[in-house]
Amino acid sequence: MEKTTKRNNTKAAKNASQENDSRLEEFFHDELKDIYWAEKHLVKTLPKMAKAASAEDLKTAINDHLEVTKEHVTRLEQVFSILEQKPQAKKCDAMEGITKEGDSIIEDTEDGTATRDVGIILACQKVEHYEIATYGGLAQLAKTLGYTKAAAILEKTLSEEKEADQSLTELAEATVNEQANAE
Repeated sequence: MEKTTKRNNTKAAKNASQENDSRLEEFFHDELKDIYWAEKHLVKTLPKMAKAASAEDLKTAINDHLEVTKEHVTRLEQVFSILEQKPQAKKCDAMEGITKEGDSIIEDTEDGTATRDVGIILACQKVEHYEIATYGGLAQLAKTLGYTKAAAILEKTLSEEKEADQSLTELAEATVNEQANAE
């Protein structure tokens, strides 16, 4: 009798674990759709930011990151393929809000000023920080769910987002902030 009870308890625990995994799996897939939309949205948004910037270094940094962002879209499509799912985007309210805030910064600052460039850097860093948080969490979830190839892809993108954030900080510290302060 005691063995049967232990076996049933083990079975129940295993079923509960699988149920949680399926919820976690669903959450993971949903968040992938969210960041997929966000990256595709950035492909459309970054050229506007580059056009609004006046510092050539900033324009170059944004345009370079645009090319990297296109690679991120392709990588996410690889992750969907690993999961045997069709790539699907789900509107990311957070990214939409962050990019709208970037639009407001451009509208609220004077064209051709270093102050606008400071605002653009800040807006871009807000994007990067959102992406860093998302890719960090997704990479961990992929590991938890046993998707080691997907985790490696997500970690590569995470690393590139961190590099972009650091580059923006260096650009601000090296020239743009001081130029804005002198205006």
